Amino acid sequence: MAAAQNDVHRCFLQALLARGVVEAAEAERLRRLCCQRHQAPRATDPLDDFIGGLNVQLQPLSMEIRKGSAEDSGKAYFALVNLAETEITKMASDFSETELELFKKTLDLILLSGNGFASSTEILNLADQLKPKKMKKMEVEQVLQQLVQKKWLCEKEGEYTLHIRSILELEQYIFRHYPESARKCHICHSLSVQSQVCEDCGIVLHCSCLSKYFQAQPEPRCPHCKQFWPHKIPDFHPPSHLPSSARRKSRKASRMGSRQQQ
Repeated sequence: MAAAQNDVHRCFLQALLARGVVEAAEAERLRRLCCQRHQAPRATDPLDDFIGGLNVQLQPLSMEIRKGSAEDSGKAYFALVNLAETEITKMASDFSETELELFKKTLDLILLSGNGFASSTEILNLADQLKPKKMKKMEVEQVLQQLVQKKWLCEKEGEYTLHIRSILELEQYIFRHYPESARKCHICHSLSVQSQVCEDCGIVLHCSCLSKYFQAQPEPRCPHCKQFWPHKIPDFHPPSHLPSSARRKSRKASRMGSRQQQ
């Protein structure tokens, strides 16, 4: 029994490492497949408990499976994070020095933008500023596609923001290098890139966190200073409960509402 469980743990970690980051539903599916592959009893404990048990084993290796919510949907994700590597150099196996420089400068644009987005035009204009060598704009576009494919960035209608993978894996780096602009969500206490700010006390809330918080409140008031919350509250319905056309409209309305409040 113990040997089979260890095989399941190993199998799950390999699957997570290969994918970089997975949605909670996909993590549950992977756990089920790993149990089947190694003929282990079907897991009945909650996924968070399973992850917690894995993290106990990973602690001596300076690794941890972290859970976070995507800022544009509120959906839960898991990523395997190397705690010993807090620099962007952890991406060096997939990207060249110049490509990493492009990512760093894109990070600058996103985190200093005030709304958590950088336009494709702004990023393409970085092409001749890169070191150790410049890039053609077509090459920049190709690198951006790779960053999206590997889930370091998200692209929405020609604008880029951080994928939840970047937020989970690079949180320490971002807080260290962007102390003035990197803020923590008052509710979940994790890095907040797309957020709303209380005009009275200045606390920051993820759009998904504030949507969930205000659902349980009789009226929208800041969870810290209790003043009325004047911003538009994004509507984060569970995606499975909406038709595809409604999901698209909901995402667009939430994003536009968030940006108008900046």
